Amino acid sequence: MRLLKVDKLQKDYLENIGFSWHTDEDGSDYISDTLVCVKENEANAYYEASNELYDMFIAAAQNVIDNDRFDELGIPFNLVEAIKMSWENDVHWHLYGRFDFAGGLDGKPIKLLEFNADTPTALFESAILQWAILKQNNMDENHQFNNIYECLMENFKRLITLDDDTSLFQNYYQGWKILFSSIAGNKEEEITTKLLAYIANEVGFETNFSYVDEVEFSDEGIFKDGINYEYWFKLIPWEDIAIEEGDLAMLLTQIMRNQKAIILNPAYTLIFQSKGIMKILYELYPNHPLLLETKDQPLTGKTYVKKPVFGREGANISIIKGEQILKENEGPYVNNKFIYQEYVELNSHENEFYQAGVFFAYEGCGLGFRKGGMILDNSSKFVGHIIKE
Repeated sequence: MRLLKVDKLQKDYLENIGFSWHTDEDGSDYISDTLVCVKENEANAYYEASNELYDMFIAAAQNVIDNDRFDELGIPFNLVEAIKMSWENDVHWHLYGRFDFAGGLDGKPIKLLEFNADTPTALFESAILQWAILKQNNMDENHQFNNIYECLMENFKRLITLDDDTSLFQNYYQGWKILFSSIAGNKEEEITTKLLAYIANEVGFETNFSYVDEVEFSDEGIFKDGINYEYWFKLIPWEDIAIEEGDLAMLLTQIMRNQKAIILNPAYTLIFQSKGIMKILYELYPNHPLLLETKDQPLTGKTYVKKPVFGREGANISIIKGEQILKENEGPYVNNKFIYQEYVELNSHENEFYQAGVFFAYEGCGLGFRKGGMILDNSSKFVGHIIKE
């Protein structure tokens, strides 16, 4: 694995463009001053893998719905109707997600770890900052697998055209508005949400931003300051809404039933987001080269990773070999359902591990890396890349 040392982005520059979480609690930089060198055929392979996997996820989600397997995925019962409604109607368009991969460099096969389909972060870093690093270091910005911004623009248009061809967006768009929301107090999620609002606005949508506690919900729709919004983007996980805000889950289901608003990302992305889907994928596509063996009970004869079906930042993940726990992270998800996934080592360099993240917006559209220990957690660093033979 090759790394290229670069001049880092200065903190005053990062602050000026709104990126405020540039320094970790220990005082170290969150954005790495190195780039991962990726060959063109490796970048293409990440792109192809994400496209193939998305089709597989659609088949797996259909299996969940057809066979009522929601409980296996840990999906709360109060969201099942919303999931089915959003799945059956094309207007509920999946805006974006992020696949997390092991491998893909130095001849190591690409293996899917999970799909952050509902509320993926690292968007600002991947779409904006790694491009800015190339620019600042007088490198060609085209030497990067990074069309995230452009693909998001196109996918916002597809909310209206519902088609691959977005050329008729302006003909069809009739002033429908998108309200973008995150939770107050989380700067990373707020900036991610505001970046998406900026992109939608650039496309031609009328947009606004509001913290979720300022939004008004009723059977008649979603409102802010008395203005009705036809679309609501929320960087709040569906499972958190279901578990912590049960009344809101029921209200959002009613809003969808009454066709008063469209919610992004759609409720069905919770099927993709649940790591329980990995077990179903492996049932449908056993021994597929992009998949790791995954079951709902410990694997025999191989090292495996125990993961909560819903979790964040590496919490409550453990790596187990036989009876021995090789590595374990504590966290708040101890009462979750768990899956057991074959262990595969991440790309590594000098005892640091690199996980590839590929954003997906109608197609694979951009690559970035996170660097950390055997289990990546909230102390991991963001590492950009450059395509270099």
